[in-house]
Amino acid sequence: MSIASLTYDETVAVITMDKGENRQNLEFANAMNKCFKDALDNEATTAIIITSGGEKIFSAGVDLDWLGGRLQAGDTDSMKAFMYGMNEVFKNCLLAPVPVIAAINGHAFGNGAMLCCACDFRFMKSDRGFFCFPEVDVNIPFMPGMIAFCKKSIPYHKFNEWKLTGKRVAAQELEESHVIQKACADKEELLAEAMAFAKTFKKGRPIFGEHKKRLHKEIIAVMEKEDPEYIEPLNLMAS
Repeated sequence: MSIASLTYDETVAVITMDKGENRQNLEFANAMNKCFKDALDNEATTAIIITSGGEKIFSAGVDLDWLGGRLQAGDTDSMKAFMYGMNEVFKNCLLAPVPVIAAINGHAFGNGAMLCCACDFRFMKSDRGFFCFPEVDVNIPFMPGMIAFCKKSIPYHKFNEWKLTGKRVAAQELEESHVIQKACADKEELLAEAMAFAKTFKKGRPIFGEHKKRLHKEIIAVMEKEDPEYIEPLNLMAS
């Protein structure tokens, strides 16, 4: 089973996370970044959709077993490479010169929810799946860059609530809070709606990319200047 695969529907690139709960580790980051590179190297690509091949889970977030194993082994290089690699995934979403759309077809927890927030637009199915930031309950703080790009996608009062409570949020509330474009009835409607929306974009890459670059300038600055202050000393856990 691949970690992530790239397919096309006309000029829309579809990145499908293919490995069960799509737990995020160094291999996951590398696979996602390769899919982005391949999609953007294709000059015909006009939009990117990120979804999951599973029925229940979009992405369950960080692979804590992998991270714990690396910590026990003293493999700090792999841990840092993972964090920088995931920041590269997030920056690919934020700076891609085409729209990046999350088709959330199941649970999006932790880093999985953050991946959705890094995208330009989001759709979610309503028959199964929650959006949740459980970090407050598992003793892991957000990186500054994560806070910055989550605030672009979630109204601040809702982000404050969900971040500090760890509340599980369903698609209907996400739609009412303007976090997603639409709560869809099921996976079929979700993919159809996300694809139809993606195909409305025929923007020029130079201007679309410049709009995103200027729009997210402050977010990128936080990721590049502040995140290393936590990544380099591996200050991962709350004190």
